Amino acid sequence: MNEIPEEKLERLTERWMAVQHELSNPLEQDAFRQLSKEFAKLDPVVATIREMEAVRDEMADLREIISAGEDKEMIDMAREELSALEPQAEEIEHRLKLQLLPKDDADDRSVIIEVRAGTGGDEAALFAADLFRMYQRYAEAKRWSVEIVEASENDLGGYREIVAAIRGDGVFARLKYESGVHRVQRVPATEASGRIHTSAATVAVLPEPEDVDVDIRQEDIRIDTMRASGAGGQHVNTTDSAVRITHIPTGITVVSAEKSQHQNRRLAMDVLKSRIYESQRQKVAQERAEQRRDQVGSGDRSQRIRTYNFPQGRVSDHRINLTLHKLDQVVAGDALDELIDALVTDEQTSQLAAMSEGARG
Repeated sequence: MNEIPEEKLERLTERWMAVQHELSNPLEQDAFRQLSKEFAKLDPVVATIREMEAVRDEMADLREIISAGEDKEMIDMAREELSALEPQAEEIEHRLKLQLLPKDDADDRSVIIEVRAGTGGDEAALFAADLFRMYQRYAEAKRWSVEIVEASENDLGGYREIVAAIRGDGVFARLKYESGVHRVQRVPATEASGRIHTSAATVAVLPEPEDVDVDIRQEDIRIDTMRASGAGGQHVNTTDSAVRITHIPTGITVVSAEKSQHQNRRLAMDVLKSRIYESQRQKVAQERAEQRRDQVGSGDRSQRIRTYNFPQGRVSDHRINLTLHKLDQVVAGDALDELIDALVTDEQTSQLAAMSEGARG
């Protein structure tokens, strides 16, 4: 099989068998959970390896029949079957390569999503609210749960900032591509002359850490309670239910003012862990990016990632030069998968190219 070392496939199969054997023995809960996760990742890969092996064996038998050259009718049938199996083998091999690509350890995680109004005043806040509703609808369609942690509204119903937890399987794998600056071009509701304005909002998608990832010592945090208040004096709490947690070593501060004090503590701590975890990930990623830039130069286009042009009804993703003329469906969350699928494919193509280069090198 081109570019996929046989030894690697053998090691994966052997590990799959070993994990399966270990799972059949009595285990502590933590060990069982870790092995189950490993087995769930290995199982589809081994299934593809075995599917590939079966097709290769069948192709080898057909080539034997052809090379024997004894019965013309049998040879013709063998050639016909072989030509049908060749594209099937290529498809299985491509699928296996995708399964073997390096995975982001955080892909299976739930996320904390933060949407903030950028340049553009009230219109930027309205756009931030549109983006958040897009992710909310998208999450609902995926049967993920959405829990608002903190929101700062303006008088028009927009969000200066909104932070929410989106929980489910593989949330980060899909939403991580949304981090960056989103730009909107449209006539604001407050614009009497009908002039098109350009505004922006920023989106940050942080993977929720597991408890083992971030160790926050009690002495490193300060917890303050305060009175919660909403936009224009609405939703004012008469009790000190809002919670602010400060992580003293990093200076990271989180406020949660949406629920009861007990829920706010839990939510604020979740967000704090996510921000610390993401800062650790970003530090590692930055070090890698600097090493990569030293070798191949900078190709970073991540700041302005997407433009939503309402007058023309189009959405353009600048990272992959993709434009969809279905803005309404994207903003409704219905067509967001088309953009995300294209971004996933682009990343996989780059990884496959790097794998091929590595194999040739």
